[in-house]
Amino acid sequence: MINSKHCNFFLKDDVTSIFLNGKFLKSICLAFCLLFFCHNVSFAQHQKIYTIAENGWANNSVNAVIFRKNALVTFKGYQYAAYYDLDQFVVLAKRKGGSGNWQIQKTSYKGDATDAHKSISIIVDGDGVLHVAWGQHNNKLNYAKGISAGSLALGSKLDMLAEKENKVSYPEFYKLPDGDLLFFYRDGGSGNGNLMINRYSVKAKKWQRVQDGMIDGEGKRNAYWQVAIDQSGGLHLSWVWRETPDVASNHDLCYAKSLDGGLTWQKSTGESYQLPIVASNAEYAVKIPQKSELINQTSMFADANGKVFIASYWRDAPDSIPQYHIVFNTGKGWEVNALTFRKTAFSLSGGGTKKIPISRPQIIVWPNQKKYAAGIIFRDAERKNKASIVLNPDITGNQWKIEDLTEESVGDWEPSYDTELWKNQFILNLYLQNVVQVDGEGQAEARPTAVRVLQWKPKF
Repeated sequence: MINSKHCNFFLKDDVTSIFLNGKFLKSICLAFCLLFFCHNVSFAQHQKIYTIAENGWANNSVNAVIFRKNALVTFKGYQYAAYYDLDQFVVLAKRKGGSGNWQIQKTSYKGDATDAHKSISIIVDGDGVLHVAWGQHNNKLNYAKGISAGSLALGSKLDMLAEKENKVSYPEFYKLPDGDLLFFYRDGGSGNGNLMINRYSVKAKKWQRVQDGMIDGEGKRNAYWQVAIDQSGGLHLSWVWRETPDVASNHDLCYAKSLDGGLTWQKSTGESYQLPIVASNAEYAVKIPQKSELINQTSMFADANGKVFIASYWRDAPDSIPQYHIVFNTGKGWEVNALTFRKTAFSLSGGGTKKIPISRPQIIVWPNQKKYAAGIIFRDAERKNKASIVLNPDITGNQWKIEDLTEESVGDWEPSYDTELWKNQFILNLYLQNVVQVDGEGQAEARPTAVRVLQWKPKF
C-alpha cells in the first residue's frame, strides 16, 4: 500500500526531473498517488475510533461484557454511552451522532464493579428519557431514569413493580416501535432462576408486568437468553439451558417469538406455547449436549421480515476445538452454519466470570442483493486479542473473511454495540475498552483504560 508519505517521495523534484524534465512523469505520479490517497481516505471513513474518556474501570470485564443491553444507544441523532470509572461510579455520556465531542456526567451512583456480572444497561424511551440499570447479580434492583428528555442527570433510585425485584440479574432494556420499553431480567440464581419481563408505558410513565417466570427452570435449571426485536416489533427469544452454576452444564438452543409485545408466545411454526415454557415443551432449534463448551448469553439479529439469526459457539463432537456457529430458520426448519477458522482447543467449565481465550460473538446481518450478508464480531487470542470481524456476503455459505478492527489488543473485551443505530442506518458502533478478566470472578490490578467507540460500515 502506498500512502501520502510515499507520494511525497515520488513527487520530489530531484527524482521526477530525471525523466522528461520532470513535467510528464510528475503528472503521472501525482495522479497515481492521488488514487492511492483517495483509497486511504475511503478506508479511514470506513472505520473510525472516538474516545469518550481515559478513566474506564479495567480490573475486570464488567464494562465490556456482551450482555450489556445497552452500552451504547442512539435516539434522534444523539448517542448515549455508559461505563464505570476507576472509582466504580456510573458515568453517562452523550454526543451528537458522529461527533468527537462528548458531554460527560458522573452520577452519584456507585456500582460494585468488582463483580463482572454487574454491568450497566441503558435505553432511551420514545419521549427521549434515559433509563439506566446497574450493579445487578442476585440483588435488589438498581434503576433510575433521567430527570427530563435528553438529560444525563438521573433522579432517585426507583422500583419498577417492587415485587420480585430482590434477586435481579442480567438487566436488559429493549425499545418497541411505539417508544415503550421492555425490561428483561432473571429472578433467582444460576441454575435456578426464571425469566421476567416488564413493560414501560411512555404515556402512563409507569411499568407493568408482562411475564412472571415465562421461562421456568422448575427449580432444576435456568435459561440464559438473548433477545432481538424486529422492525415490526416482533420479539425473538433464544436461550440455552443450564443445569447447575457450572458453565459446562449448558446445553441445547431453544427459541420462542411474540407478536404482541410479549403477552403470548409461539414457536417458529406458529404453534402457541402454553406458558410457562419449560424443558419439556420448548422448541429446540439445535440439540447440543452438556460439556460441549457451549457458551451462554450470546447474540441474535432479526431483520425487518422477522427472519432470525443466532450466533454462539460450541464444540461439535468429535472435534476438540470450539467454533462459532450461526443458527437460522429457512422457513422449512432450522439450519446451522459452522465457521471452522479457529485452530485452538479449550475447555469451558466452572463458575463465576471466566477468562476465556475467545469472546462471545455479536452478529450483524444486512441485505446483500437477494441474499443476506453477515458479520460476526469477536475477540480471539489466536489473533492477539484484537477486536475482529469475520464477514460473509452470503450467510448460508462459507466464504468467510476475517478483518481486524483494531491494531492493538483489547484484552478480555467482548463486543456490544448500538443496536438502534445498526437497525436504522446499518452503521456499527462498538463499545471498545481494553479490560482484564481474572478467571472465576477474580480482580486484576490494572490501570484505567480509554473508553472508546469504534465505528465501522460494511463494504458490501
